[in-house]
Amino acid sequence: MKFTEEHIWLRQEEDGDEVTVGLSSHAMAELGEATFIELPEEGDTLSADDPVVVIEGSDDTVDILAPLDGEVVEVNTRLLDDLDVLSDDPQGEGWLFRMALEDISALDDLMDEGAYQKFAR
Repeated sequence: MKFTEEHIWLRQEEDGDEVTVGLSSHAMAELGEATFIELPEEGDTLSADDPVVVIEGSDDTVDILAPLDGEVVEVNTRLLDDLDVLSDDPQGEGWLFRMALEDISALDDLMDEGAYQKFAR
């Protein structure tokens, strides 16, 4: 699993060029209980730092930015009906979307879990 400074995690899928994207446990703790989410559409083309997800929480509203360039291939529509899963398991079942990356080697520039834990303190 890789992490960005914006508290987004990315997990490379078995097919190689796809990643699952979500919000870190640290970020969800800061946000509080999620009360609303706006997700991207499958097929959306993303450029790094484009706003892609909006999450309203009990303590704040955040725009989640695309971590890398690519195309949305799947969206976790379960979140539209059950936002508790986002708060309860943000780094598992609470994933946001999957994307096919333009350049899979861009993952090499992101933090691993150990580096992220030091960063998030």
